Amino acid sequence: MQPTVRELHPDELTAAWHLGRLAFGSDPQPSPQATTPAPGRTVYGAFDSAGHLVGKAVDLHHDQWWTGRAVPAADVAGVAVAPEARGTGVARALLRTLLHGAHDRGAAISSLFPSTSAPYRACGWEITGQLRTLDLPTAALPRHRPQPHLTVRAGTPTDLPAVADLHQRVTRHRNGLLTRTHPRFDTGGELPYDGLTLVEHDGHLIGYAGWDRGRGYRPDAVLTVEDILATNADAARALVGVLASWHSVTPTLRVTPLPGDAICAHLPLELAREHERDVWMHRPVDVVRAVETRGWPAHTHGTVTFTLTDDLADWNTGTWQFTVADGNAHLRRVTADADLHLTVRGFAQLYTGTATARTLTETGLLRHTTPDPSALDLLAAGPPAQALDSF
Repeated sequence: MQPTVRELHPDELTAAWHLGRLAFGSDPQPSPQATTPAPGRTVYGAFDSAGHLVGKAVDLHHDQWWTGRAVPAADVAGVAVAPEARGTGVARALLRTLLHGAHDRGAAISSLFPSTSAPYRACGWEITGQLRTLDLPTAALPRHRPQPHLTVRAGTPTDLPAVADLHQRVTRHRNGLLTRTHPRFDTGGELPYDGLTLVEHDGHLIGYAGWDRGRGYRPDAVLTVEDILATNADAARALVGVLASWHSVTPTLRVTPLPGDAICAHLPLELAREHERDVWMHRPVDVVRAVETRGWPAHTHGTVTFTLTDDLADWNTGTWQFTVADGNAHLRRVTADADLHLTVRGFAQLYTGTATARTLTETGLLRHTTPDPSALDLLAAGPPAQALDSF
């Protein structure tokens, strides 16, 4: 018998938290935020025939940057199923209802960080990237001195709006990164780190690093950089120079860099050891919104017709004509036959720029008889999607 899935009432959130605690081995006492309703999230529960809660999942109402535009997302977190109910379709029922609810509220896309990928692949998500945290020897960092025209100083809570603005300037033209406008990023006016280092030019913020000191000063001491971005090479060199100054008391620097950014260009990445790696997955909630609400590279022009199959979100199933020009794209239903038959997982990989039509053919996520399916690579235009925040 299929479970009953619905949005949880406030007095059911504690039971949902206990289910998650058992699944993920979290602390034995919940935080107040975990058991009370919060803006920007919807918690779904699955109930068996006796009315017992046997599964739960959270829809986080994030926005993601896609080539200069904020795209509404339904990012999935906290999926947990009671051990006695696993393998009975509870997770699939939860995710189906979550997708329907997300579609009704206007979401376009969805991402998640899986503990196991198989059940999410069965529901249309596909692995599209990695979030990597690296350990570097602090003594190997370049010890740059700041340029004379720069000011390097400690930040305070009053600097947080400028930090948020710089984050937006660096990330908005990339793909897949959170806008950080969700309520969960509100720190209540307090610094979310032990220290905040700022680099300014003529009073304007051009780089920042938020870091936690950790404990001790012996060979196992670690300085953890929670957040670091810069808008130019001078700012990046200045920040790396400040981090290098910790070499005598924190031999290891732990950082989650944004691949290809100004900071990475000044880190000795060849010496990095991987401390942690989390894969993330993606799928469309609504393919029309996913295509039409994002930005596209201005130089990309073309049209391609394809058939899409989506078992969990049937509004996505059908034959579509995709047209892109001048930084905008449109998707409309057509009745013509299409030789390109794409699964929703294949759509996710093209949309995120992490596959091509030829590689999807090899994986079985695209079927066709045409000699060259590369016209579908229009959907993959733009830089590959990235992640910088886990959830």
